[in-house]
Amino acid sequence: MDQLAAMRAFVRVVEAGTFTRAADLLEIPKPTLTKQVQALEAHLRTKLLNRTTRRVTVTPDGAAYYERALALLNDLEELDGSMTLSQASPRGRLRVDISTSLASLILIPALPDFFARYPDIQLDLGVTDRSVDLVGESVDCVVRGGDLVDPSLVARRIGDIHMITCASPAYLKRYGEPVHPRDLEEDFPTVRYFNARTGRFLPLEFIRDGETLESAGRYMIAVNEGNAYVQAGLSGLGVLQAPTFMVQEHIGAGDLVPVLTSWTTDPFPVFVVFPPNRHLSNRLRVFVDWVADLFADNDLIQRRSRLAARGG
Repeated sequence: MDQLAAMRAFVRVVEAGTFTRAADLLEIPKPTLTKQVQALEAHLRTKLLNRTTRRVTVTPDGAAYYERALALLNDLEELDGSMTLSQASPRGRLRVDISTSLASLILIPALPDFFARYPDIQLDLGVTDRSVDLVGESVDCVVRGGDLVDPSLVARRIGDIHMITCASPAYLKRYGEPVHPRDLEEDFPTVRYFNARTGRFLPLEFIRDGETLESAGRYMIAVNEGNAYVQAGLSGLGVLQAPTFMVQEHIGAGDLVPVLTSWTTDPFPVFVVFPPNRHLSNRLRVFVDWVADLFADNDLIQRRSRLAARGG
Protein backbone atom coordinates (compact mmCIF):
# COMPACT_ATOMS: atom_id res chain seq x y z
CA MET A 1 0.00 0.00 0.00
CA ASP A 2 1.17 3.52 -0.87
CA GLN A 3 0.26 5.06 2.48
CA LEU A 4 0.70 8.67 1.36
CA ALA A 5 -1.57 8.13 -1.64
CA ALA A 6 -4.10 6.40 0.61
CA MET A 7 -3.98 9.28 3.10
CA ARG A 8 -4.52 11.81 0.30
CA ALA A 9 -7.45 9.75 -0.98
CA PHE A 10 -9.02 9.59 2.48
CA VAL A 11 -8.59 13.34 3.10
CA ARG A 12 -10.14 14.17 -0.24
CA VAL A 13 -13.15 11.90 0.41
CA VAL A 14 -13.74 13.60 3.76
CA GLU A 15 -13.59 17.05 2.16
CA ALA A 16 -15.63 16.18 -0.93
CA GLY A 17 -18.28 14.15 0.90
CA THR A 18 -18.52 11.43 -1.75
CA PHE A 19 -16.16 8.93 -3.36
CA THR A 20 -17.28 10.01 -6.82
CA ARG A 21 -16.51 13.67 -6.24
CA ALA A 22 -13.19 12.85 -4.57
CA ALA A 23 -12.14 10.66 -7.48
CA ASP A 24 -12.95 13.46 -9.91
CA LEU A 25 -10.89 15.94 -7.89
CA LEU A 26 -7.92 13.58 -7.70
CA GLU A 27 -8.38 12.60 -11.37
CA ILE A 28 -8.24 8.87 -10.61
CA PRO A 29 -10.81 6.11 -11.19
CA LYS A 30 -13.33 5.71 -8.40
CA PRO A 31 -12.46 1.98 -7.88
CA THR A 32 -8.81 2.95 -7.37
CA LEU A 33 -9.73 5.53 -4.75
CA THR A 34 -12.06 3.08 -3.00
CA LYS A 35 -9.30 0.45 -2.80
CA GLN A 36 -6.88 3.03 -1.36
CA VAL A 37 -9.26 3.98 1.42
CA GLN A 38 -10.10 0.35 2.16
CA ALA A 39 -6.41 -0.50 2.32
CA LEU A 40 -5.83 2.39 4.73
CA GLU A 41 -8.64 1.18 7.00
CA ALA A 42 -7.22 -2.34 6.92
CA HIS A 43 -3.76 -1.02 7.74
CA LEU A 44 -5.07 1.01 10.69
CA ARG A 45 -7.49 -1.75 11.74
CA THR A 46 -10.29 0.75 12.24
CA LYS A 47 -13.26 2.10 10.33
CA LEU A 48 -12.66 5.66 9.15
CA LEU A 49 -15.82 6.28 7.12
CA ASN A 50 -19.50 5.41 7.24
CA ARG A 51 -20.79 4.92 3.72
CA THR A 52 -24.37 5.39 2.50
CA THR A 53 -25.79 5.54 -1.00
CA ARG A 54 -25.89 9.35 -0.88
CA ARG A 55 -23.05 10.55 1.30
CA VAL A 56 -20.01 9.57 3.30
CA THR A 57 -19.68 10.55 6.96
CA VAL A 58 -16.63 10.34 9.19
CA THR A 59 -16.39 8.07 12.21
CA PRO A 60 -14.89 9.43 15.45
CA ASP A 61 -11.64 7.61 14.63
CA GLY A 62 -11.82 8.97 11.10
CA ALA A 63 -12.27 12.56 12.31
CA ALA A 64 -9.21 12.29 14.54
CA TYR A 65 -7.17 10.68 11.77
CA TYR A 66 -8.28 13.33 9.27
CA GLU A 67 -6.94 16.20 11.40
CA ARG A 68 -3.55 14.53 11.86
CA ALA A 69 -3.32 13.38 8.25
CA LEU A 70 -4.20 16.82 6.90
CA ALA A 71 -1.54 18.46 9.05
CA LEU A 72 1.03 15.87 7.99
CA LEU A 73 0.25 16.25 4.27
CA ASN A 74 0.43 20.05 4.55
CA ASP A 75 3.77 19.83 6.35
CA LEU A 76 5.05 17.44 3.70
CA GLU A 77 4.07 19.83 0.92
CA GLU A 78 5.85 22.68 2.70
CA LEU A 79 8.93 20.51 3.23
CA ASP A 80 9.02 19.52 -0.44
CA GLY A 81 8.73 23.15 -1.42
CA SER A 82 11.54 24.25 0.87
CA MET A 83 13.91 21.62 -0.52
CA THR A 84 13.33 22.43 -4.20
CA LEU A 85 13.37 25.42 -6.46
CA SER A 86 9.68 26.03 -5.81
CA GLN A 87 10.46 28.98 -3.57
CA ALA A 88 12.01 30.77 -6.53
CA SER A 89 9.78 29.18 -9.16
CA PRO A 90 6.50 27.89 -7.68
CA ARG A 91 4.77 25.23 -9.69
CA GLY A 92 1.57 23.22 -9.71
CA ARG A 93 -2.18 23.76 -10.03
CA LEU A 94 -4.22 26.39 -8.22
CA ARG A 95 -8.01 26.39 -8.05
CA VAL A 96 -9.23 29.97 -7.61
CA ASP A 97 -12.83 31.18 -7.61
CA ILE A 98 -13.80 34.79 -8.35
CA SER A 99 -16.93 36.76 -9.21
CA THR A 100 -17.70 37.34 -12.87
CA SER A 101 -17.12 41.10 -12.94
CA LEU A 102 -13.84 40.97 -11.01
CA ALA A 103 -12.65 38.18 -13.29
CA SER A 104 -13.49 39.83 -16.61
CA LEU A 105 -12.52 43.41 -15.77
CA ILE A 106 -9.71 43.10 -13.22
CA LEU A 107 -8.10 39.67 -12.88
CA ILE A 108 -8.03 38.10 -16.35
CA PRO A 109 -6.60 41.17 -18.16
CA ALA A 110 -3.71 41.16 -15.66
CA LEU A 111 -2.94 37.42 -15.81
CA PRO A 112 -0.26 37.71 -18.54
CA ASP A 113 1.88 39.48 -15.93
CA PHE A 114 1.25 36.71 -13.39
CA PHE A 115 2.19 33.94 -15.82
CA ALA A 116 5.26 35.87 -16.96
CA ARG A 117 6.44 35.77 -13.34
CA TYR A 118 5.26 32.24 -12.55
CA PRO A 119 5.14 30.22 -15.77
CA ASP A 120 4.99 26.86 -13.97
CA ILE A 121 1.71 27.58 -12.15
CA GLN A 122 -1.46 26.26 -13.76
CA LEU A 123 -4.60 28.20 -12.82
CA ASP A 124 -8.06 26.62 -12.71
CA LEU A 125 -10.33 29.67 -12.54
CA GLY A 126 -13.91 29.27 -11.42
CA VAL A 127 -15.94 32.31 -12.47
CA THR A 128 -19.26 32.64 -10.68
CA ASP A 129 -21.21 34.90 -8.34
CA ARG A 130 -22.49 31.99 -6.24
CA SER A 131 -21.08 31.05 -2.86
CA VAL A 132 -18.42 28.35 -2.99
CA ASP A 133 -17.71 25.51 -0.55
CA LEU A 134 -13.95 25.90 -0.40
CA VAL A 135 -13.25 22.59 1.32
CA GLY A 136 -15.90 20.48 -0.39
CA GLU A 137 -15.02 21.78 -3.86
CA SER A 138 -11.26 21.69 -3.23
CA VAL A 139 -10.83 25.42 -3.92
CA ASP A 140 -7.52 26.96 -2.83
CA CYS A 141 -8.91 30.48 -2.45
CA VAL A 142 -11.72 32.78 -3.51
CA VAL A 143 -11.67 36.50 -4.30
CA ARG A 144 -14.92 38.08 -3.16
CA GLY A 145 -16.38 41.45 -2.29
CA GLY A 146 -18.57 42.06 0.74
CA ASP A 147 -18.56 41.13 4.39
CA LEU A 148 -17.34 37.70 5.45
CA VAL A 149 -20.18 35.36 6.40
CA ASP A 150 -18.10 32.44 7.73
CA PRO A 151 -15.83 33.44 10.62
CA SER A 152 -13.99 30.11 10.44
CA LEU A 153 -12.40 31.05 7.11
CA VAL A 154 -9.03 32.75 6.86
CA ALA A 155 -9.15 36.01 4.91
CA ARG A 156 -6.82 38.76 3.73
CA ARG A 157 -8.36 42.11 2.89
CA ILE A 158 -6.90 43.36 -0.40
CA GLY A 159 -8.94 46.46 -1.19
CA ASP A 160 -12.21 48.35 -1.22
CA ILE A 161 -14.78 48.84 -3.93
CA HIS A 162 -16.92 51.96 -4.24
CA MET A 163 -20.43 52.11 -5.64
CA ILE A 164 -22.19 54.63 -7.85
CA THR A 165 -25.88 55.06 -8.66
CA CYS A 166 -26.80 55.53 -12.31
CA ALA A 167 -29.39 54.99 -15.04
CA SER A 168 -29.52 54.93 -18.82
CA PRO A 169 -30.49 58.01 -20.90
CA ALA A 170 -33.53 56.10 -22.19
CA TYR A 171 -34.67 55.43 -18.63
CA LEU A 172 -34.23 59.09 -17.64
CA LYS A 173 -36.15 60.23 -20.70
CA ARG A 174 -39.05 57.95 -19.75
CA TYR A 175 -39.16 58.43 -15.98
CA GLY A 176 -37.20 61.60 -15.28
CA GLU A 177 -34.44 61.81 -12.67
CA PRO A 178 -35.01 60.85 -9.02
CA VAL A 179 -34.15 63.61 -6.53
CA HIS A 180 -34.26 61.53 -3.32
CA PRO A 181 -33.60 57.83 -2.57
CA ARG A 182 -37.20 57.43 -1.41
CA ASP A 183 -38.30 58.15 -4.98
CA LEU A 184 -36.95 54.70 -5.90
CA GLU A 185 -39.69 53.08 -3.81
CA GLU A 186 -42.47 54.85 -5.67
CA ASP A 187 -42.12 56.24 -9.17
CA PHE A 188 -38.68 55.10 -10.28
CA PRO A 189 -38.08 51.37 -10.94
CA THR A 190 -34.72 49.90 -9.98
CA VAL A 191 -32.71 46.87 -11.03
CA ARG A 192 -32.29 44.64 -7.97
CA TYR A 193 -29.50 42.19 -7.19
CA PHE A 194 -30.09 39.07 -5.10
CA ASN A 195 -27.72 36.57 -3.56
CA ALA A 196 -27.49 33.43 -5.67
CA ARG A 197 -27.31 31.14 -2.62
CA THR A 198 -29.74 32.73 -0.17
CA GLY A 199 -32.05 34.63 -2.51
CA ARG A 200 -31.65 37.70 -0.27
CA PHE A 201 -31.95 41.05 -2.03
CA LEU A 202 -29.13 43.50 -1.45
CA PRO A 203 -30.45 46.90 -0.36
CA LEU A 204 -29.61 50.17 -2.08
CA GLU A 205 -27.65 52.27 0.41
CA PHE A 206 -27.41 56.06 0.51
CA ILE A 207 -25.43 58.31 2.88
CA ARG A 208 -25.49 62.11 3.18
CA ASP A 209 -24.60 64.47 6.03
CA GLY A 210 -24.55 61.68 8.57
CA GLU A 211 -27.90 60.27 7.43
CA THR A 212 -28.01 56.70 6.12
CA LEU A 213 -30.95 55.32 4.15
CA GLU A 214 -31.57 51.85 2.81
CA SER A 215 -34.06 51.62 -0.03
CA ALA A 216 -35.75 48.41 -1.09
CA GLY A 217 -36.68 49.96 -4.41
CA ARG A 218 -39.52 48.65 -6.54
CA TYR A 219 -38.28 46.69 -9.52
CA MET A 220 -39.26 45.10 -12.80
CA ILE A 221 -36.24 42.76 -12.92
CA ALA A 222 -33.83 41.29 -10.37
CA VAL A 223 -30.72 39.28 -11.24
CA ASN A 224 -28.03 37.35 -9.38
CA GLU A 225 -25.00 37.98 -11.63
CA GLY A 226 -22.98 41.16 -11.99
CA ASN A 227 -22.68 41.47 -15.75
CA ALA A 228 -26.39 40.83 -16.22
CA TYR A 229 -27.11 43.45 -13.56
CA VAL A 230 -25.23 46.14 -15.48
CA GLN A 231 -26.77 45.06 -18.77
CA ALA A 232 -30.25 45.45 -17.30
CA GLY A 233 -29.37 49.02 -16.37
CA LEU A 234 -27.99 49.70 -19.84
CA SER A 235 -31.26 48.40 -21.28
CA GLY A 236 -33.23 51.03 -19.37
CA LEU A 237 -34.86 48.61 -16.96
CA GLY A 238 -34.11 50.58 -13.82
CA VAL A 239 -31.78 52.62 -11.67
CA LEU A 240 -28.82 50.53 -10.54
CA GLN A 241 -26.17 50.89 -7.86
CA ALA A 242 -23.04 49.21 -9.14
CA PRO A 243 -19.31 49.07 -8.47
CA THR A 244 -17.69 52.03 -10.18
CA PHE A 245 -15.16 49.84 -11.99
CA MET A 246 -18.02 48.02 -13.72
CA VAL A 247 -19.85 51.07 -15.09
CA GLN A 248 -17.28 53.83 -15.60
CA GLU A 249 -16.66 53.01 -19.26
CA HIS A 250 -20.41 53.11 -19.86
CA ILE A 251 -20.64 56.45 -18.04
CA GLY A 252 -17.77 57.81 -20.13
CA ALA A 253 -19.52 56.70 -23.30
CA GLY A 254 -22.80 58.31 -22.22
CA ASP A 255 -24.63 54.98 -21.98
CA LEU A 256 -25.19 55.47 -18.24
CA VAL A 257 -25.68 58.71 -16.29
CA PRO A 258 -24.91 59.17 -12.55
CA VAL A 259 -27.99 60.08 -10.46
CA LEU A 260 -28.53 61.03 -6.82
CA THR A 261 -24.95 62.32 -6.87
CA SER A 262 -25.27 64.23 -3.59
CA TRP A 263 -25.61 60.85 -1.85
CA THR A 264 -22.72 58.40 -1.38
CA THR A 265 -22.39 54.80 -0.21
CA ASP A 266 -19.96 53.03 2.06
CA PRO A 267 -17.29 51.12 0.13
CA PHE A 268 -17.28 47.37 0.65
CA PRO A 269 -14.17 45.28 1.22
CA VAL A 270 -12.60 42.73 -1.10
CA PHE A 271 -10.97 39.65 0.43
CA VAL A 272 -8.91 36.69 -0.61
CA VAL A 273 -10.35 33.83 1.45
CA PHE A 274 -8.73 30.46 2.24
CA PRO A 275 -10.08 27.24 3.73
CA PRO A 276 -9.46 26.76 7.44
CA ASN A 277 -6.73 24.45 8.74
CA ARG A 278 -4.64 24.82 5.59
CA HIS A 279 -1.07 25.99 5.19
CA LEU A 280 -0.47 28.26 2.24
CA SER A 281 1.54 26.49 -0.43
CA ASN A 282 4.23 28.49 -2.16
CA ARG A 283 2.13 28.77 -5.29
CA LEU A 284 -0.89 29.99 -3.32
CA ARG A 285 1.22 32.43 -1.34
CA VAL A 286 2.67 34.09 -4.46
CA PHE A 287 -0.80 34.30 -6.04
CA VAL A 288 -2.26 35.97 -2.96
CA ASP A 289 0.59 38.48 -2.82
CA TRP A 290 0.25 39.17 -6.53
CA VAL A 291 -3.53 39.70 -6.45
CA ALA A 292 -3.17 41.98 -3.40
CA ASP A 293 -0.70 44.13 -5.34
CA LEU A 294 -3.03 44.05 -8.34
CA PHE A 295 -5.90 45.57 -6.37
CA ALA A 296 -3.62 48.10 -4.68
CA ASP A 297 -2.17 49.36 -7.98
CA ASN A 298 -4.93 48.70 -10.51
CA ASP A 299 -5.99 51.94 -12.15
CA LEU A 300 -9.47 50.64 -12.87
CA ILE A 301 -10.07 50.26 -9.13
CA GLN A 302 -8.26 53.34 -7.88
CA ARG A 303 -9.46 55.78 -10.54
CA ARG A 304 -13.05 54.61 -10.19
CA SER A 305 -12.87 54.91 -6.42
CA ARG A 306 -11.89 58.54 -6.76
CA LEU A 307 -14.80 59.05 -9.14
CA ALA A 308 -17.24 57.68 -6.56
CA ALA A 309 -15.74 59.88 -3.87
CA ARG A 310 -16.47 62.90 -6.03
CA GLY A 311 -20.04 61.70 -6.63
CA GLY A 312 -19.49 61.41 -10.39
